[in-house]
Amino acid sequence: HYQTMGQNGQRLGPLVLHINAGMSFTMARDIARLPSSSGELRILRERLEELANHAERLFPEGHILGFVGAALMGMAEKIDVPGLERQKVRHTADYDRPKPEISKKPAHKHHAVVGHAVGKHMHLSFDTGRCIHARFCVLGAPKVFLSGVKGQWLFPDEMETNALRAVCQDCPSGAIQYIPKGDTAPEAPPPVNIVNIREDGPYGFRAPLEIGGEMIGFRATLCRCGASNNKPFCDGSHKGIGFRATGEPETRKSEALEVRDGPLEIQPQKNGPLQVTGNLEICAGTNRNVDRVTSVRLCRCGGSKTKPFCDNTHLKIGFKSD
Repeated sequence: HYQTMGQNGQRLGPLVLHINAGMSFTMARDIARLPSSSGELRILRERLEELANHAERLFPEGHILGFVGAALMGMAEKIDVPGLERQKVRHTADYDRPKPEISKKPAHKHHAVVGHAVGKHMHLSFDTGRCIHARFCVLGAPKVFLSGVKGQWLFPDEMETNALRAVCQDCPSGAIQYIPKGDTAPEAPPPVNIVNIREDGPYGFRAPLEIGGEMIGFRATLCRCGASNNKPFCDGSHKGIGFRATGEPETRKSEALEVRDGPLEIQPQKNGPLQVTGNLEICAGTNRNVDRVTSVRLCRCGGSKTKPFCDNTHLKIGFKSD
């Protein structure tokens, strides 16, 4: 029998339908205590698996929160219920619900290991499929990034937060990413979009990157030798095939860009080059300016005579890549 006052001072309440002093609460599920013993463990595990499956649907591989599903499933698997086989739980409604479209991922996504750890000030992740072993991590933060160990190998609380952020942002391949917590600052987009041409090696991009329709962060190393098994990302294959290509091509005449930052879209062409659209400064390995562009085709077959620019040699040598 709630009552409150109307605009004209009249007393409102049970005599006036649909006008009440408080809001109505409805419990969507039973809040009784879970059954004890193994039944309680089984339900807890099933609920975590439900959450993991929903997270995998909401945050597919490549998403900045793509590690959440695996983290939840890892928590579920720690709940030991004798005789219970892991199975993915799906709501009945999920079978009829349209699934989000997921862009095709490079082959490395299927066998890469994505490590993750939640610290006091950040969620830290490491995608081994993108790592080019530049070693900024193990040299700059040896207590955070452990190599050659079994079990957990990421420990974000073992280093001062801002110093660790700097190490993360030094990773040229983007294998290391972090999601800030609390007052921790997120990684900022670079003030100038650049791609460095590495001597006998890959392209090193720093820009707000969209590759194949997928936002991947601000850092990436992309193959230009044509041999990577993780295309469009570099996997170090240029070393195995003895790839030779200068990192100091001649400077082209170009005008200064009016805008030097902003989103950079990279579309790997089927059996062809990298089509890059957006403001970009192409730099030599020593950061000398090579060209300034808003649209360019960069060779990724390894055969162009005008590297780093495509000259359609991929058509002659039968280069194959999605």
